[in-house]
Amino acid sequence: MAADIAETVEEPETVEAVESVDPDKAAESIENVTGEAVTDADAAAGSSDNLANIEAGLDALETSAEPESGRLRSVAASAIPPIVAVVLILAVWQALYAAKIWPDWKLPGPSQVFSSLKDAYTNGDVWPAVWHSISHGAVGFGASVAIGTPLGLLVGRVKAVRAGIGPILSGLQSLPSVAWVPPALMFFGPTPAMLYTVVLLGAVPSIAVGVVSGLDQVPPIYLRVGRNIGARGLASVRHVLLPAALPGYLAGLRQGWAFAWRSLLASEIIVQSAGLGHSLGFLLKNAQDTNDMAGAFAAILLILAVGVAVNQLVFVPLERRVLKARGLA
Repeated sequence: MAADIAETVEEPETVEAVESVDPDKAAESIENVTGEAVTDADAAAGSSDNLANIEAGLDALETSAEPESGRLRSVAASAIPPIVAVVLILAVWQALYAAKIWPDWKLPGPSQVFSSLKDAYTNGDVWPAVWHSISHGAVGFGASVAIGTPLGLLVGRVKAVRAGIGPILSGLQSLPSVAWVPPALMFFGPTPAMLYTVVLLGAVPSIAVGVVSGLDQVPPIYLRVGRNIGARGLASVRHVLLPAALPGYLAGLRQGWAFAWRSLLASEIIVQSAGLGHSLGFLLKNAQDTNDMAGAFAAILLILAVGVAVNQLVFVPLERRVLKARGLA
């Protein structure tokens, strides 16, 4: 009974409250609420746009291309110093030649050397010699990388192997590679196998030592993190160790190429054979046998040009790319 009375009393109030609402005020309230919602949505959209602009700006700072003028200045800054150095060397060389301190057959002038180089090119001696030496060097260096890289990983990761082989690698690295020419010649004879053996014995220790040096610079926490995400065994080597040791590894490769090139040229100069082909070492040795100092200097210039070209076209871009990927250049 009391509940029925309460319902009877409340129903008229509800009806009256609904009837007392002003339609104009209700419409105005709805517009205000809608306007506030639109304002909040615009503010949120504006905030999102601002965040997007900030992110785009940060990305632009990280990946912005260098302006054309800045690129030209960078190229000029890297090219001008070597050019100036070459010009100074030629000027000093020409001054010594003009002073006639030594006879022409002992110190020819730059013009005589370049004339000899032109004659060798005209006779077709340059490109075959360069090709033979580069091809032998590339094959020997590739084999050295294939052997020296796993050897360096083994020495760097296994303490017992490092204790036994580490000192031997260091000793082989300091041993002049020309010392291997006589035994290699006696064992293989004047064949390409002799050249490759000398190159391997000269380059493999340097590459392996470079790998070990790079591994020593890898923080131990990298390996622990790799193990936590499932990188073990060869996966750890491939995805953790080698990427982290890459700068030291590249330095070892560059030094290994230098050892390989020197070993190859030493072998070509000492050993002369038709089976070894017409190489840069043959040009230099032939100039010595004919007492042609201009020809000897021309052969040395070719050897130097090949070494500089390989370094600037292969190793410098690789090193720059690795450093840039790590934010160091």
